[in-house]
Amino acid sequence: MSQLQFTIAEEPDFEPREKGRLLFAGPVEFVKGVVAMSGLPPADRLEVCFAGRSNVGKSSLINALTGRKTLARASNTPGRTQEINYFALGEERFLVDLPGYGYAEAPVAVVAKWQALLKQYLAGRQTLRRAFVLIDARHGVKAVDEEILTLLDRSAVTFQAVLTKVDKINKTERAAVIEQVKGALGKHPAAYPEIVVTSSEKGEGIETLRAIIATME
Repeated sequence: MSQLQFTIAEEPDFEPREKGRLLFAGPVEFVKGVVAMSGLPPADRLEVCFAGRSNVGKSSLINALTGRKTLARASNTPGRTQEINYFALGEERFLVDLPGYGYAEAPVAVVAKWQALLKQYLAGRQTLRRAFVLIDARHGVKAVDEEILTLLDRSAVTFQAVLTKVDKINKTERAAVIEQVKGALGKHPAAYPEIVVTSSEKGEGIETLRAIIATME
């Protein structure tokens, strides 16, 4: 079997870009924080989830996508988010913020509990179309990221890598980290073959990610 060729997601054409703009310009509301599968909202629409190790810039990216500065609460304390947080994009989509992973500060029992919930969610949510796995552009794919990528493989959930904080590195570093990420993703059968390159601070890649989410079926 030939290995997938990974590319960088291109800027969207007018129609998908406009669809993305309209989706995220509409009402965006926090629905609930979930600590058990029984608490999940009705599976009545397509949903996408965002995963990433602590302090990868997940809250900043979600806020940039939605144009709301405080929708997802950023925290300087790694592992602060212990819940699966649901946001409604109008009545079309759920955007799901998963707990940050790979931190040492939380008690072992707490980590074990949300890891179990994460596995149940990924394996059992029929309306989940794609997981966006955030990778810090300053570090590339690390061992702790490999754990979540392997879990997504086992759960048969298609995932797409999203590089964050690309404004923090130069062009040479960017090219090197993209190659490192491509190599790492090549080992994972559930990986989607396009990488989205983003900067929440500069707005790079935000329209692209909006369009991907809005045009998903």
